[in-house]
Amino acid sequence: MRRSQTGLGLFATAVIEKGAFIVEYTGNRVPNKDVHLFRNTRYLFELNSRWTIDGSPRWNTARYINHSCRPNAEPVISRGRILIRSKKRIRPEDEITFNYGKSYFEEFIKPVGCKCRACNPPSAVKAGA
Repeated sequence: MRRSQTGLGLFATAVIEKGAFIVEYTGNRVPNKDVHLFRNTRYLFELNSRWTIDGSPRWNTARYINHSCRPNAEPVISRGRILIRSKKRIRPEDEITFNYGKSYFEEFIKPVGCKCRACNPPSAVKAGA
C-alpha cells in the first residue's frame, strides 16, 4: 500500500495480465438484515441477497483498492467469495482500482466529488513553472 490521489491505494508490483486473479475481498460475513448496525464503515460489500462482507479489518488487503470511474479491475462473486480480477493488463506501479457501484458512489463519493484519475487527471506541469 501507498498513497494515491484518493487516499491509500493498492499498486501492482509486477505485470498483472488481463483476467488474472489479484486478491480476495475478505472479512466477516454479516447478515443483510443487520447491515444497518454498521453505519460507520465504508467497507461493506454485498455478497448476495442474504450476506454482506464487512471488509474493514486491516488484514483485508483488498480494502485498499480505490474507486475509479475507469477501473482496471473488477469484483467477481463466485461460490460465496468476492474475487478481484484484472479487466486489462496492469503494469508495475499502476494503481489497482475498481468501480464501487452506483449506490456507494451516490452515498459517499458524489457528495464530495469524485477524485479518481479519470475524473481528476494529474495537473500538467506548466512550461517554465
